[in-house]
Amino acid sequence: MKDSIKREQSQTSLNSAERENSRTKCKVKIQTMLGDIIVRLYDETPIHRDNFLKLAKEGYYDGTLFHRVIKDFMIQGGDPDSKGAPAGKMLGVGDPGYTLEPEIKDCLFHKRGALAAARQGDEVNPERRSSGSQFYIVWGQVYNEGQLRQFSKQLRMQKVQAAFNELAAEHRAEIMQMRRERNRAGLQELQDKLAAEAESKVGKTGLTDDQMKLYSTVGGTPHLDVGTPRPFQGRGRGGVLTALNVFGEGQG
Repeated sequence: MKDSIKREQSQTSLNSAERENSRTKCKVKIQTMLGDIIVRLYDETPIHRDNFLKLAKEGYYDGTLFHRVIKDFMIQGGDPDSKGAPAGKMLGVGDPGYTLEPEIKDCLFHKRGALAAARQGDEVNPERRSSGSQFYIVWGQVYNEGQLRQFSKQLRMQKVQAAFNELAAEHRAEIMQMRRERNRAGLQELQDKLAAEAESKVGKTGLTDDQMKLYSTVGGTPHLDVGTPRPFQGRGRGGVLTALNVFGEGQG
């Protein structure tokens, strides 16, 4: 992938989907005017894998563009509205009419070459469902140790907050009752208890050793693992879709 890739130069064809074997390895060839990309799909994300293969075999992606190319970040494609689109047309919201259940896995992260499903931001998509067809391939950059320590800290904080929210949801009736009774002491005690449970549940891990090693050598986009907002996140119509569902990796 080069910075000079133009939208009109990035037409793709994914009509040569094939399984390398029936159980563990699924590969797709993405044919572009600048060369081929071989993608391996992960079995850990069967919903996204099977949907990607289905669309590829149907020829859904044939003639689509990589409609968004951002230096040191990613290339995004899969918008059916991009077929034959004139220069200047707003792209990024086309889909096959459905979304996919999220398959966000801690073991799959945004290293360089990762293939991920696009989705809208949490503000309008709290269930984090993926676009039915749009995907992107990570490019990113290499980060130093200090940057990765900060990303790791942010990731752990995010996990603790998510764990706390889950625990609070489980105690919703109790919380509402104490609010009605204006039991501030009880609410504070419960909050402290749930916060301690969330901390214990998450542990000390932020970025794993594998993530730290890959992001400091191969590169990628760790802010997507962390959930740090970027200019594209949360935009809906005419904007880029957020992506967090990693379901494969590729080589050019």
